[in-house]
Amino acid sequence: MENQRRDLARNRRDLAITLIITGGFCIVELVGGVLTNSLALLSDAGHMFADVAALGVSLFALYLSQRPPTASKTFGYHRVEILAAFVNGLGLWLIVGLIFHEAYRRLLDPPAVRSGGMIVIAVVGLAVNIASLWVLHGSHDESLNVRAAFVHVLGDALGSVGAVTAGVIMYTTGWYPADPMVSVAIGLLILYSSWGIVREAVDILMQGTPRELVLGDVERSLLEIGGVSEVHDLHVWTLTSGRYLLSAHLVIAGERQARTILDTAQVRLRDQFGISHATLQLDPEDACAEEFRIH
Repeated sequence: MENQRRDLARNRRDLAITLIITGGFCIVELVGGVLTNSLALLSDAGHMFADVAALGVSLFALYLSQRPPTASKTFGYHRVEILAAFVNGLGLWLIVGLIFHEAYRRLLDPPAVRSGGMIVIAVVGLAVNIASLWVLHGSHDESLNVRAAFVHVLGDALGSVGAVTAGVIMYTTGWYPADPMVSVAIGLLILYSSWGIVREAVDILMQGTPRELVLGDVERSLLEIGGVSEVHDLHVWTLTSGRYLLSAHLVIAGERQARTILDTAQVRLRDQFGISHATLQLDPEDACAEEFRIH
């Protein structure tokens, strides 16, 4: 529990620092995109603006997730973090749609771009994004919410790389279609990087079995406990990042071993699979046989 509190405090700190960095440069890139008439810069600025909103949502979600359980929300507000990750992922897809629309329009009639200024702003933006990625790198594996924010910033970094590339091409060749074409490439990379976030968030919200666990392995481990003859109604799902829940019925040979079987099962689930919250019902074999005859 102490480690979880420490991780959450670090996550909040990292998100807050990244929010300040990203918010400050978003304004610079937006003004630069308008002055240079660069879609690559404007699309990256739009992505950065969405990042500011996404980082704010992520930070607020972490705050809400620490609220204690209530009579109406007995598991507390942990799922807010997953909802925030889901919304952030969908927000990325919306941005990509806008980028594709504007890129199509510009490919039909490529406007002139002030590529020199564009390169300077994009290089500074890349440095800012690298700094933000460095801040988030230490905690992005601990939380799906923070990972979604990390992907947002990574998309920004890719956008900056693309803007630099487009700027260099236009500066050296004068070929202005490079600007919208690079923007499309950036959009495709953002879609690819955000797909995993949305998919995992949907899995969690649908109470699917965590991808890092194999349900058959959990069942076999429980069956290896002395006195357990059958496992049924086994369910494993994720409450929030890194917190797994389990419920199952264990058919046991005799009630005298019930306490030992229950303790052994709880220890196995915690040590082998990281499941610290398990609800287990122990069913005596004779009771199950009687139920079978009745039906």
